[in-house]
Amino acid sequence: MENSAIIKINDLVKSFPMGKTHFTALRDINLTIGRGEFTGLVGPSGSGKTTLLNIVGSLDTPTSGEAWVLDHSVGRLSARQSAQLRKEELGFIFQSYNLLVVHTVYENVEFPLLLLKIGAPERKKMVMDALEWVGLTDKVRSKPPQLSGGECQRVAIARAMVKKPSLVLADEPTANLDAANSHHILKTMVNLNRELNTTFLFATHDEKVIKYLRRKIYLLDGKIDKISEQEQT
Repeated sequence: MENSAIIKINDLVKSFPMGKTHFTALRDINLTIGRGEFTGLVGPSGSGKTTLLNIVGSLDTPTSGEAWVLDHSVGRLSARQSAQLRKEELGFIFQSYNLLVVHTVYENVEFPLLLLKIGAPERKKMVMDALEWVGLTDKVRSKPPQLSGGECQRVAIARAMVKKPSLVLADEPTANLDAANSHHILKTMVNLNRELNTTFLFATHDEKVIKYLRRKIYLLDGKIDKISEQEQT
């Protein structure tokens, strides 16, 4: 894979069985994403963006072609190797937050570090740093049901960022938020992208998100329709 590329996709096809036939969700996908990009897969429901995001996140594999992520060919990884890649290098942000409701904010953000067996003193510093990034140091003892939707999504961002992953994948991260919270969340992610050089890849059809993307990869009926670049300011 090219040194500057964090994702390299070649001739990717993804099909799903449907009775006696099959449905092709992605076809002829060729794409390169460089380190530090803030980019998104844009398109209507059914365009294939979440399917492609799942392949990049090693949650699924191509039917044919290859998807290289951080020098790993996703289709050639064992289930254990895929889990290791996600655990060590990837962060995930979902529209439904996926927080552990019986645990505190601190414990939710700490969870990825426990999987990495990081010692307690370093773990505490990393958790508090992550909560400071998203402005939630005053909520460490709160539990998700006590938080607003925007606060829950900020906890999810802190959890995704706590280990300083190389790549963060965000699937419709503002779908359950109002405009004010959406912009706050997106500005937080832009700042983290700039400060830590973390690559962000979104799957979205939300215009609020699209305005923040520096590169937009438009999908239509499972194919790349066009790619547009935003001028840097």
